[in-house]
Parts: sequence; C-alpha cells; structure tokens
Amino acid sequence: MQRLVQHLQQKKEAALARHGLKLWEYEILWRLRSAGEPYRMAPTRLAQGLGVHPATLTSRLDRLQSAGLITREHAPEDRRSLLVGLTPQGAATWAAVIDDQREAGATLLAPLAEKELGHLADLLRVVALAVEEDGPPLMPHVD
Repeated sequence: MQRLVQHLQQKKEAALARHGLKLWEYEILWRLRSAGEPYRMAPTRLAQGLGVHPATLTSRLDRLQSAGLITREHAPEDRRSLLVGLTPQGAATWAAVIDDQREAGATLLAPLAEKELGHLADLLRVVALAVEEDGPPLMPHVD
C-alpha cells in the first residue's frame, strides 16, 4: 500500500509542477473549491481548515492573488470583513490538476475489470470506515 501511495504522490507532485503549483497552493484552491459556489470564504475559516497560522496564510494568499488564482474582496454584508474567492483562472487550474490526478488513478486501476473495481471500492470503504471510527475522518469536513 505504501508503494501505491508513493506512486500516486509522485503523480500528484508531477501534476502540480506541470501547472506551476506547490502543494500548499493547491490545498488553498481545493479548500475554496470545496466550499461550493461562489467558492469564497473568510480567511480565518480558511486558515482553520488548512491548519495554518493566519499570518502564514496572508503571505500565501498574497502569492496566489499575484498569480491571478484568487481574489480578496470585502464581504457584501460587512465591509470590515474580507472574503477570499477563487478566480476563473484558479478554478481552471484546480480542475486541470484534478483531471491529471483522475487520469493517474484510472491508469493505476486499468488492469482491473469492472467487477473487481466494485469489490475494491467496497473493501476500501470498509477499511476507511474502520479507520474513521478510531480517529478523524479521512476526508476533511467542509462547512
């Protein structure tokens, strides 16, 4: 399993490099995308979800904004608050990385027949649920 994880990690790093992203940049784009339309959230909530200090997040947001991947705007309901939003370019970059990862996963699983893929999915679901009973969810919860 560790060899498969390592293989997929290498594919992910290659996809990020092809799109000029670092892992932390992708994670910010992913977190914004997972918030649902209009793909915006408060920086404080973003920092909490990413597990980074707000000051660290500020410098990272500066870089993503300079690259045209995010915006920072005043919240319409409270001009004292800011919202970080995904730009169309940021959404397209995120989608391109996801497509690359999907392709890598499909290539990895290509030797399996459809029935075998179903069995694999069922078995992985059992393992994931068991792991989640003893700790945090494998996929972060998005509010």
